[in-house]
Amino acid sequence: MTSAELYLLAADTILFSHVLFVAFVLFGLAFILIGKLRAWTWVRNRWFRLAHLACIGVVVLQAWLGAICPLTIWEMALRQRAGDAVYSGSFIAHWLETILYYRAPDWVFVTCYTVFGVLVVATWFWVPPRPFSKR
Repeated sequence: MTSAELYLLAADTILFSHVLFVAFVLFGLAFILIGKLRAWTWVRNRWFRLAHLACIGVVVLQAWLGAICPLTIWEMALRQRAGDAVYSGSFIAHWLETILYYRAPDWVFVTCYTVFGVLVVATWFWVPPRPFSKR
């Protein structure tokens, strides 16, 4: 395997991780809401809820500050080192990029991330997590 191929593999791995992060944030909220209605006890797990809240908090903070996600920065740096600054490389990169990145004015993303973050915080009160147990 050449160094360019290794860089592309690393970039694809980061892109895949990015998609998993987004899926955790999106599906996490969906599972919390569904779990409330279906009385799933695991959606009240304090560690799950804190991780979910922290993830959307990072996204909202980045949006407010106009910062680019570090995963995107690392992925692009690796693609550039591979000599492939565009997403014309592998199948994985092409389709995951199509799902994850889309074009809209910045204010649209800031608004969407903020509203989503407010929903996550609201679920903290509507579906409160269990307290940490004292052992």
